[in-house]
Amino acid sequence: MVDTMALLRALLRSLRRTRLPSRPAGWLADDEVLLDAPDERLSPALVAAGRGEYEPAAKLLATTRDAAEWEDRDRYLLRLAVFARSRPDWVEEWREAAPDDPGVLLLLAQLALDRGWASPARAELLAGTRPLITAAADADPRDPVPWRIALDHARGTGAGHPEFERLWAEAVRRSPHHYGCHVAALRHLSATSRGSHNECFDFAESAAQDAPPGALVQALPVRAAFAGLARGTDVAAWRLDAAADRAIALSARFPFADPWPAEVRNLLAYVLVSLGRRSDALEQLRLIGPYVTSFPWDRESDDPLGHFLRLREELAAAPDPGLIPSPRRPRNEDGGHVPAGDH
Repeated sequence: MVDTMALLRALLRSLRRTRLPSRPAGWLADDEVLLDAPDERLSPALVAAGRGEYEPAAKLLATTRDAAEWEDRDRYLLRLAVFARSRPDWVEEWREAAPDDPGVLLLLAQLALDRGWASPARAELLAGTRPLITAAADADPRDPVPWRIALDHARGTGAGHPEFERLWAEAVRRSPHHYGCHVAALRHLSATSRGSHNECFDFAESAAQDAPPGALVQALPVRAAFAGLARGTDVAAWRLDAAADRAIALSARFPFADPWPAEVRNLLAYVLVSLGRRSDALEQLRLIGPYVTSFPWDRESDDPLGHFLRLREELAAAPDPGLIPSPRRPRNEDGGHVPAGDH
């Protein structure tokens, strides 16, 4: 008997090969691409949290604090908070066992911020989270991550410019080039500026120029480009291209399929597609490897992985370099999602 399903699969594979002659070398198959895949340090902590065990997460956050790995600390915190929103039991056990642990205090502050942002009663709920943020900041005076949370909190509560400046000074005093704090400040500028987006670009470009070549802050201008696209503002083409070029140079410093710059590469690919730079976008899509991140693709679709894969296929199949699929304008910088989790 003929195996019709096997024949169909073979036909689809053949059609795919026919339609995608321009796939770059190293292009991964769809089933090899993952959404928000944890790296080798985070994965054991998430697996243990799924079993209701907090100790690996506590150790991970303690390790990043002891080594002053503030970028990793912030990134792991956000991922742990996303998991804890649906499975909070292990966090409660951690708080009961070690109420003064800087890691659990930080996680509680992030969770409270996320819940406030996601609620229709945002202002009221966020107003009540300030003591948790203060406790997290007091737990380790060196740590800039509580100040990133405080900056996101200030934007959510509509804090005035003087208060935001005070929080910003505390953040950069602890880590002058911390990416998360810079993203929080950029988003504040984007939310409060009127008309021209130039102030956001001025801030982002200045921060990138002052940062070391391999720092994630080098990608801040491309984040400003994304925000400008989201708002539909009229931004000079040279600024958009310069932002993309700077982020391409940053991406080139890291190997293929490196989880560290994964979000930057996903964001860069999005902006390059929007700018019509097909070959550059294809290269970033290749370098991403299996590490697709929800942001920014969740601004386009409730199925970010599916959207990424469809866009990737259409882009590779485009017969002419100038004929590429353009994303719709993003929903907005927050995209209707919890904003603190996309950096």
